[in-house]
Amino acid sequence: MKDERSATPQADRLTIARALREMAGLLDASGQETFKARAYARGAEVLERLDADLGELVARRRLTTLQGIGPALAAMITDLYQTGRSQTLEDQRQRVPAIALELSRIPRLGLDKIAALHAALGVKTIDDLEAACVAGRVRSVKGMGEKTERRILDAIRRMRAPEAQRVLLPEALADAAALSAHLRKAPVSASVEAAGDLRRWAESLDELSLVVAADRPPDAMKHALRAPLLAEVTSRDQETFQGRLASGLSVRVQVVSRAACAPALLRATGSAAHVEHLERLARERGVRLEGESEAEIYARLGLPFIPPELREGEGEIEAAMTDALPADLVTAEDLKGLVHCHTVYSDGQDTVEQMARAADALGMEYMTITDHSPSAAYAGGLSVDRLKTQWEEIARVQERVSVKLLRGTESDILADGSLDYPDAILEQLDVVIASIHRRHRMDANQMTERLVRTMALPCFKIWGHALGRLILSRPPVECRVEEVLDAAATGRAAVEINGDPRRLDLPPRWLKAARERGLRFVVSTDAHSVGELGNVRYGIPMARRGWVRRGDVLNTRSAAEFVQAVAPAGRR
Repeated sequence: MKDERSATPQADRLTIARALREMAGLLDASGQETFKARAYARGAEVLERLDADLGELVARRRLTTLQGIGPALAAMITDLYQTGRSQTLEDQRQRVPAIALELSRIPRLGLDKIAALHAALGVKTIDDLEAACVAGRVRSVKGMGEKTERRILDAIRRMRAPEAQRVLLPEALADAAALSAHLRKAPVSASVEAAGDLRRWAESLDELSLVVAADRPPDAMKHALRAPLLAEVTSRDQETFQGRLASGLSVRVQVVSRAACAPALLRATGSAAHVEHLERLARERGVRLEGESEAEIYARLGLPFIPPELREGEGEIEAAMTDALPADLVTAEDLKGLVHCHTVYSDGQDTVEQMARAADALGMEYMTITDHSPSAAYAGGLSVDRLKTQWEEIARVQERVSVKLLRGTESDILADGSLDYPDAILEQLDVVIASIHRRHRMDANQMTERLVRTMALPCFKIWGHALGRLILSRPPVECRVEEVLDAAATGRAAVEINGDPRRLDLPPRWLKAARERGLRFVVSTDAHSVGELGNVRYGIPMARRGWVRRGDVLNTRSAAEFVQAVAPAGRR
């Protein structure tokens, strides 16, 4: 067989990955082949992270040995590698014109509406569409209307906002893991640490920052610049380069000697305000920000070690100087129970038993089964009869697992502030999570009154994903948060720290305010599947960023103590 590695490739690995992503976008825009679109997107990701010789895989016809690459994708990759083009891609481009691919980035704008906009208004690009919306011309197109026009314009403006360039924690962590794996394979011994927003566990990031410590930094730098995930380098000096990953996320990599690692990591981790305050202290005390570890550097300044999650320049240094910094911030190891878990009874993917066995495998002492209430019809909310059927199943499963299963609900907070089950039902539950899922757009007065009434209800409730935000896609509800927290503090309530990486609600500034009022918390999973039980990995850093201590968190307590603390009917 001819060894095709000797032939000059007509498209490199990242160019082919971009072609696969285009194919995924074209299929997605057609609205008819969602699963196939996902397959091409996964194939693009495989190539972006590939750390093997693509030419050799093509020559030996071994592309299908890569997980996620089937025969169709292998054929397209081979065509692109050898010829620079793919008939499959060309055919799909003909079926779905570039106009559709461009405009399908707008949510809920299908091919029929795109065709209508093009025919009536000559719209070809998102800029054209924005101008037509501003001019009030879209509403004149058959099947559109003023409401659709406003929704399209809002979507375009969200796309243009700075937040649109940011990514959620799971995406950033995945990119960091892939890039770090390459950096650790340097021909010289090298260690890699995340820094910046990722190390501080910010809710979203616009740049990935890594610090590499190596025995021979120049060699480690050369290796870093060959990272498969790196699409381009935009700037570089002897110690640092900045660029863009194949995923689109900006990246900054600093390569230093091992002796310089701790100071570099300290500076690269803290917010600008935190680092500036440290530098000011260093000048005042005549010391340098140097040491073999970050703890040693803080000690030189007369400070205890400040955990990365707290380094925001928001009073943590002043607190450290007066011994007021919490020394017992909650950790994942402190949690004894998984709170806020959904099953197939509502919108979860797994059964009660599957969730319970997964909790057993994690060594948890207890788990709350908290499916949606009747008003959440869109999420399969449980009627009273179905809720009682679930209680029977929980009892049966309890006989087969070790984890203590607690009966609960995620009850909708209705428009008037009441909860979505009769008191007689709520009183039979072990735990009630009270959440807003509808009517997010009430004005601040209406929303504040709604939530204050909820907090004043005599049953104990956990205020679930309190402000209803979806990071990068939906803002928090408008309300006077401090007034609601005051009501929660005088009522019978705790605050959820929601671990769903799309929510992470309440934000840290309000967690601090809640803590100052003596409120207690739960760090939850908001899990809709077995896999999402791991959401506590996101919830714990959020709690720490809010200065929440171990003793503040109710699900660090034993099952008996937790049940006693959260029982809706006030069992004591």
